[in-house]
Amino acid sequence: MVRLEDARRVIAAAEKKAKEIGQPMNIAVADEGGNLVSHVRMDGAWLGSVDISIKKAYTSRAFDIATKDLATHSQSGGQFFGIHTSNNGKIMIFAGGIPLKRDGKVVGAIGVSGGSGDQDHAVAEAGAAAF
Repeated sequence: MVRLEDARRVIAAAEKKAKEIGQPMNIAVADEGGNLVSHVRMDGAWLGSVDISIKKAYTSRAFDIATKDLATHSQSGGQFFGIHTSNNGKIMIFAGGIPLKRDGKVVGAIGVSGGSGDQDHAVAEAGAAAF
C-alpha cells in the first residue's frame, strides 16, 4: 500500500533531485491499482508534462517495469511494439516511470516528466529510493 505520507516522502526526494539538476518536474505517485495518490508540478515545470507524469506512474505500475525498459522492448520489431496504443492511450513508453516495491512486491509507482529522458529517470530513481 502506498499511503499519502509515503507519496509525500517520495515526491520530496524527487523534488530535491530535480532542484539539484536544475530542471523543474512534474512528479506523480500511484498506488497498487495505478491510481494517483499525489502529484506535484514544480514551479516552471511544463504544463503538458502533468498528464505525462501521471501516465508514466500508471504505466510503470500496470506492467511492473520501468518505463525506460518498456521503451526498449516497444520499438519497431520489439516484443511489445504497439503497446503505447493500449489502455486508452494511458501508456507512456519513455523514461521516467519506476515501480515502487515493498518486501519485493510492486505496490505502486512514481512517474516523472519535464526534462530529458535521462533527467526524468534520474529524478524518478531518487524518489523511488526514498520509498
